[in-house]
Amino acid sequence: MVNEQRLLDEFLELVAIDSESRSEGKLAEVLAEKLKKLGFEVHVDNAGESIGGETGNIIARLKGNDDTKQSILFAAHMDTVAPGKGVKASVKDKMVVSDGTTILGADDKAGIAAVLEMSRLLKEDAKHGDIEAVFTIAEEGGLFGAKGLDYSQIQSKIGYILDSDGKPGTIVNQGPCQDKISVTIKGVSAHAGLKPEEGISAIQVASKAINDMKLLRIDEDTTANIGVIKGGTATNVVCDNVEVLAEARSTSEEKLDAQSKHMKECFESAAAEFSTEADVSIERVYPAFLIKEEEPVVKIVKEKAKDLGLEPTLKATGGGSDTNIFNGNGISCVNLGLGMNNPHTLEESIEVKDLVDITRLIFSIAKA
Repeated sequence: MVNEQRLLDEFLELVAIDSESRSEGKLAEVLAEKLKKLGFEVHVDNAGESIGGETGNIIARLKGNDDTKQSILFAAHMDTVAPGKGVKASVKDKMVVSDGTTILGADDKAGIAAVLEMSRLLKEDAKHGDIEAVFTIAEEGGLFGAKGLDYSQIQSKIGYILDSDGKPGTIVNQGPCQDKISVTIKGVSAHAGLKPEEGISAIQVASKAINDMKLLRIDEDTTANIGVIKGGTATNVVCDNVEVLAEARSTSEEKLDAQSKHMKECFESAAAEFSTEADVSIERVYPAFLIKEEEPVVKIVKEKAKDLGLEPTLKATGGGSDTNIFNGNGISCVNLGLGMNNPHTLEESIEVKDLVDITRLIFSIAKA
């Protein structure tokens, strides 16, 4: 049975430890020590080195006590968005909140706290297979920890990522792939009042390209957006350089390829029309995933949720998470709802009941 006070106290302890992206060192030290005391073998990789981080991902394994049960992975990320320093959390009307000057950090320390409490319950009295706990770095803004993880260290074939909104029982089984599109448009500088005809306006080229482009909601599977435009120095100078940052997402890789190609062609065609060039680079940030309802990783969580009186709800998301990367590396994973409200804002919160329920759920899964 979940020890609610122990769980809550540990969650409050975790959110009080600063761990903005790339600054998860202190939290990693605390978690590694906690996991070791719970009987896990703990390894910290070097994924942080390439991104200037303080630490790497934590990969921990608790040996099972029942050889008939499968190995199961549970994962959450250690980092938070800013402002996440000096979090002062409290419980008000059974809801955990910050003091309003920072985020709370339930995204994703609620997931971490649930895994730790689950592990204590397993240790106290439960039959289980091998349990793998992975706590990643730098998920926010790029999924860098999951991308840098050595997947040869992981033996589980199925896993549960604890990093979604929605009440416990929410199962995110589909997510999009995403392309990041970076564009540099070359123009020719000239005095805008004396000899503007001698210039080529990179801003005008960008405007033409964007005007010709299909953007925002493309279809039910696909979105695209121009997010950043930088260029120009003064109103009397024809702009000779513009940088554009854009993205496209789709649950269909074929549709994403087509949308990104369309955006690239718009930039190149507009540049040619003005007798100049556009340098367009496209990076696949993460792959799509779709875990069907009949697959074991979904069937297990649906069954256990029903047993606990929770409502299992399948859900697709338009955002990316570590779930995309784990699936892309051959581990069948879904993302579970934790009940966190308003993540990435000063109004972030989580109900104590939801913290307890997600812990009950993964404890039940761990014994499957």
